[in-house]
Amino acid sequence: MNPEAVLDIGMEGVMLAAKLAAPLLITALVVGFAISLLQSITQIQEVTLSFVPKAVAVAIALVVCGHWMIAEAVTFTHTMFDRIPHLLSGG
Repeated sequence: MNPEAVLDIGMEGVMLAAKLAAPLLITALVVGFAISLLQSITQIQEVTLSFVPKAVAVAIALVVCGHWMIAEAVTFTHTMFDRIPHLLSGG
């Protein structure tokens, strides 16, 4: 296995992690920003007002995107297993 193959696998793994985390992180960011804006407008400084809607929105995003996330992870895993003979042959 050459260094280019290792770097390629590592880069694909990092890109997959970013793709899988993006829907949840973007959802939490948008909901958190909206709640912070609402809190600053109304001057309500309640911690649970920020946490609970974010947790609910992330759970909904996970339900909506969960099938796609699992499909992406399975595809990546199959690709890695398909690459094993090529990587072991040194070619």
